Amino acid sequence: MRKRFPSARWSASKKSWYLPDLPSVREALQMSKKQNHIKKSLRIHPVNKDAYLNLHHQLSLKKYSSSTVRIYMAEFEHLLLLIDDYPVQDLDPKKLKDYFLYCIHKEKMGERKLNGKINAIKFYFEQVLHRPQMFFDIPRPKKPLTLPKMLSQSEVKKLFKVTHNLKHLVALQLCYGMGLRVSEVVNLTLTDIDSKRMMVLIRAGKGKKDRYVPLPVSILPRLREYYISYKPKQFLLEGQYGGAYAKSSLQQVFKKAMNRAGIQKNIGIHGLRHSYATHLLESGADMRFIQELLGHHSIKTTQVYTKVTPGSISKIKSPLDSL
Repeated sequence: MRKRFPSARWSASKKSWYLPDLPSVREALQMSKKQNHIKKSLRIHPVNKDAYLNLHHQLSLKKYSSSTVRIYMAEFEHLLLLIDDYPVQDLDPKKLKDYFLYCIHKEKMGERKLNGKINAIKFYFEQVLHRPQMFFDIPRPKKPLTLPKMLSQSEVKKLFKVTHNLKHLVALQLCYGMGLRVSEVVNLTLTDIDSKRMMVLIRAGKGKKDRYVPLPVSILPRLREYYISYKPKQFLLEGQYGGAYAKSSLQQVFKKAMNRAGIQKNIGIHGLRHSYATHLLESGADMRFIQELLGHHSIKTTQVYTKVTPGSISKIKSPLDSL
């Protein structure tokens, strides 16, 4: 057990060995997944407890992603805790509007947070209670049109230069080199990489869509070196306790690399994906081609990168220069 799990610790008080309760550890020991929603349901008034559990049941039946389930459950829990013993099914559109106004004025929620909350509660009324007209008159807050945050090519190069851990370097280069989301990187398995065709299969990306992306030629020698050193069994990037590498750990790797590189930008690891798309556009790649590589459903999502490419903007001359 200690060979398999180096993190195993002895408890002198309980006279037993223990392991951290992580999804990868549970999977390795063939245990059932942790049911966090059962524990959280104890905080909710008995009047609305079934509503909370029914929402989780319906989300599971529809095979929503774990992150969507987590967000929807948290947003619905917030409403149930606030209304206490008032039955949630008795809420009408006016009361729901009052609740959303409370979230804006009292809790100072932003547009994105509020839209997520509306999606969660809308799902409950429409998919669990089957009331399709409940949200007909409830307006949605307008989302801010923010530009994607990115790094220049020299900054990306500097980031890689200060990353000396082989696994961390491979992870960051995969994020940038193929424009992957952090969830897509940590879910890569050994069988997803086809070095003969120089293609990588991205399974069940956002929207549960599969796609292929080209494997950068420059990373292949480093991938082989990594495989010999770490000997991963299933996932390309494996955690300390086996299973897929944690997304939060990879985000921390990026943050520390940014600090070491001295790059003072308020940007997360997703910025490497934005940088990939922007640099492709700057090099003359076709917009439709970039859309396919990124796995965007709509070309409109991809077109946002045209607003951050300095090449096209720099060609415009200010009228001041013509005076």
